[in-house]
Amino acid sequence: MQVVDGAGSFTGPEGQDGTHWIEHLRVPDLSVGTYSIPAGSTDEQQPHTEDEIYVVTAGQATFETGTEQVPVGPGTVLYVPAGQPHKFTDITGDLAAIVIFAPAEDTRANRM
Repeated sequence: MQVVDGAGSFTGPEGQDGTHWIEHLRVPDLSVGTYSIPAGSTDEQQPHTEDEIYVVTAGQATFETGTEQVPVGPGTVLYVPAGQPHKFTDITGDLAAIVIFAPAEDTRANRM
């Protein structure tokens, strides 16, 4: 058993704009981290090679895929399959989300 300290707490980026990623746990079959985006910033993430679960813990935004848009806030849980383009937009409150990758982030990318 391991307690994953700090997961879901907003952490601002080092500069004025942008996003901040902290990986809290990594084992071969999954990784867990916190993705933070300050209000008014832009999320420019690219599709990942692993499946993802987002658990929004703070803030307000819209989550977009190629075909859908949904409002998100604390308590929203999202599943994104590997390879699907997605991003947070219209970030009106400092956003924090626990992100679970399965298998661990970049595991599949490193096999190519």
